Amino acid sequence: VIATMPLEAKKLREMSVEELRQRVAELQKEMFDNRLKATTKELTNPLVIRHARRDYARLLTVLGEKTRAAK
Repeated sequence: VIATMPLEAKKLREMSVEELRQRVAELQKEMFDNRLKATTKELTNPLVIRHARRDYARLLTVLGEKTRAAK
């Protein structure tokens, strides 16, 4: 599991756009794996799904802010 602690928007804003896009891709894969584990009853901590979903939304928000600011 990559995301054990929720990501902070403050730290995300310090990252570059490319780093944010890479992190989004990693999180998408992690979310898929967690959903698969939850379906097969292998997931020990279901809160991981919630944290990943919120981190994903936070990443997309910061990424959107940066792309809008660049225009």
